[in-house]
Amino acid sequence: MATTLQGKRIAFLAADGVEEVEYVQPREAVENAGATAELVSLKPGSIQSFNHLDQSKTYDVEVTVEKADASGYDALVLPGGVANPDFLRSDPDAVRFVRAFFDAGKPVGVICHGPWTLIEADVVRGRRIASWPSLRTDLTNAGATWVDEECVTDGNLTSSRNPGDLPAFCQRITETFKV
Repeated sequence: MATTLQGKRIAFLAADGVEEVEYVQPREAVENAGATAELVSLKPGSIQSFNHLDQSKTYDVEVTVEKADASGYDALVLPGGVANPDFLRSDPDAVRFVRAFFDAGKPVGVICHGPWTLIEADVVRGRRIASWPSLRTDLTNAGATWVDEECVTDGNLTSSRNPGDLPAFCQRITETFKV
């Protein structure tokens, strides 16, 4: 087992409606690389994941975003799913938590619809970013340059379009989270 992220602590910010594979596969990738991952969410208990539009498994929340301190983490992952980032971008604590990673220059990985939360945190201006195609206008209006690429790294931000990009996304975040 690779230990490239040994000693790193990675936050996964997600809520009900998270796309299951976009949470599970990146989490497994960073844990397999030696990191400790924690699910941060809006409320205690568990979150409901989805496989596209079908309910899937639930996952236990390890800390609420209200209590989470970004300074205690080395990196952040924002999985997609349609409802998940919509809930997150509506929560002031979640938006503050995300912005804190950018303010500190820490690495962030985002996939699919996850950039909606980045838009609300006002951290995409001037960046190249990939996402689910329906976010193109939202990202462009927020000052980003939207690109239709499998995996894009712009400074401390790594982004991908959809679950089909997960192999490249997982490989890239395990590399960029070493910093």
